[in-house]
Amino acid sequence: MYQFSRSIYRELAPRIAETSRAGCTSKQQILDACEGTMRRLLTDRRYFARPTKSLFSELRGHFPISEQLFVFQVVDRNVKLALRYLDEVPAEELAGLVERECKAHTRRGTPCQREPLPGRDYCPSHKHLEEDVVIDEAELVREEDLQLIA
Repeated sequence: MYQFSRSIYRELAPRIAETSRAGCTSKQQILDACEGTMRRLLTDRRYFARPTKSLFSELRGHFPISEQLFVFQVVDRNVKLALRYLDEVPAEELAGLVERECKAHTRRGTPCQREPLPGRDYCPSHKHLEEDVVIDEAELVREEDLQLIA
């Protein structure tokens, strides 16, 4: 995903508006926004509905109005390429690129630190939050046996 964020940055860096802020600060903010968007695409794609709009909103303040269309086109093209890449690459290969974290939050509001179950978004403590839970027949048999015992 590094190559997509750097591609956006390399195309946009020469067109950054010269404002009262330091140029290095603007460039760093643009690079951070690009990397953050690509990282979120990799880790939280299901809940990232409009990555192009999100990234463009972060970047647009650094460019003059005459460059806005170009900025949007660059962002849109690279985000679509990243999405296509994510669709084509096997899940096993992507799993090595990202540290898996449970998507739930604790009662204090901090992110859960546990590793999610294989093929799931949530850890064993939060598996009840999973939207599309498929119950195995073995689990159903165990539940029926427990009901008969009780």
